[in-house]
Amino acid sequence: MEMTHARYGRLSRALHWAMAALFAWQFASVGARVLLPDSPLDEFLWATHKPLGALLLLLGLLRLAWALWEHPRRPAALNGAARLGHLALYALMLAIPALALLRQFGSGRAFSPFGLPLMPGFDGEIEWMTALGSALHGLLGWTLLVLLVGHIAMALLHGRLGGQPVLKRMA
Repeated sequence: MEMTHARYGRLSRALHWAMAALFAWQFASVGARVLLPDSPLDEFLWATHKPLGALLLLLGLLRLAWALWEHPRRPAALNGAARLGHLALYALMLAIPALALLRQFGSGRAFSPFGLPLMPGFDGEIEWMTALGSALHGLLGWTLLVLLVGHIAMALLHGRLGGQPVLKRMA
């Protein structure tokens, strides 16, 4: 796998853009849920929200492991703000689906994303798990959306105003 200090390698780029597409789908599913409740679009998209969230957690863990493994060969962050922004994105990409899984487990309902049994159901509820997941999953999800919009804006601005074509690193 080719890696240079000027550009990310193929696997890093594939993970980045696959996750970008999945996040766009996730936010579309939430948008349909909020703006078009009980519509066919809401029902279609919402049915995919949990399994794709589990997939995002798996891809996020793979992406983090790959980033740590390939760290010496990756392009350097432009500055401290970019470094902190990326750390916040990684933290939220992992925390949000982890909180959803915690809530799912605490609810006592079984969960089998894509037909793969991830957690069995049980009678009852573990209230602190559902309360924590319910309190933070949505709030952190909206926070992630704001950071993602900022991430996209900064990538575009660096290319236009800063003379640093950072999009080429990931394209």
